[in-house]
Amino acid sequence: MEKQNLILIGAPVDCGKRRRGCLMGPDAYRTAGIAEALTGLGHHVTDLGNLSAEQVEVAAPRNPLVHELAQNVGWTRTLARAALENAPKGMPIFLGGDHALSLGSVAGMADYAAAIGKPLFVLWVDAHSDFHTPDTTDSGNLHGTPVGYVTGRSGFEAFPPVKNPVPIDRVCMIGLRSVDGAEREALEHGEAMLVDMRAIDEEGVRKPLAAFLDRVEAEGGILHVSLDVDFLDPSVAPAVGTTVPGGATVREGHLVMEMLCDSGLVSSLDLVELNPFLDERGRTASLMVDLAASLLGRRVFDRPTRSHG
Repeated sequence: MEKQNLILIGAPVDCGKRRRGCLMGPDAYRTAGIAEALTGLGHHVTDLGNLSAEQVEVAAPRNPLVHELAQNVGWTRTLARAALENAPKGMPIFLGGDHALSLGSVAGMADYAAAIGKPLFVLWVDAHSDFHTPDTTDSGNLHGTPVGYVTGRSGFEAFPPVKNPVPIDRVCMIGLRSVDGAEREALEHGEAMLVDMRAIDEEGVRKPLAAFLDRVEAEGGILHVSLDVDFLDPSVAPAVGTTVPGGATVREGHLVMEMLCDSGLVSSLDLVELNPFLDERGRTASLMVDLAASLLGRRVFDRPTRSHG
């Protein structure tokens, strides 16, 4: 594949949920050798280090369950700016951090796409749809709201206005197996491409993903990929606080990434929800690095063999 400028952006976001630990994610990816793996594929890699949330003050949320609203807003501002500033220079890779980081990364990439006159599409590789709003969440955890925010749902008045909302029909969710009732009801009124694990069991992952990528290409779009650890089955990726049994296999994960690589459409990437405190000898961090390498050109015969014994 074509060699690229890859920009690693550490986003130690740990305010999108109550269970702590994701703030250690960016450094776990570094320890697992993400820069070396991507450099080894011939890419140029720049690591911007770990960013910090902008300090903001916000009014108390209408929903008293909402957790750390001001910090989430601050991170959204910081990461949207980072996406917009770095996308013209190469491919931003956001090292998370919980999924609340995508409030900012996707919003910033949508602004970049608008600036270059291309539609932004979003591939949400996750067990959850993350389509809540601060008003509808019954957990108060804002890592469950990014897709709601970037597609322009109401209820995000404390956050920066989304200048370029992503139409819901430009969103594809792959790996779904835990969707709350309020999210399901809201999604039923839209045209997002929803690929749950039953569909993957019955048809495989190739056909729906190929159809989505064909559409991105046909419309001249660019693609933001948001990869959540919990897309994978917890038996192979235990380092996540939102484990849902019945997830994707290692091979299914690599197939998704290899197809994305073949498409040449990916403009930006989130690696989210890694909680190293819950990992087993770094196996989840290593697997996520391997998946990122597959997206950026590593093929099956190039893949290292690891022992976790």
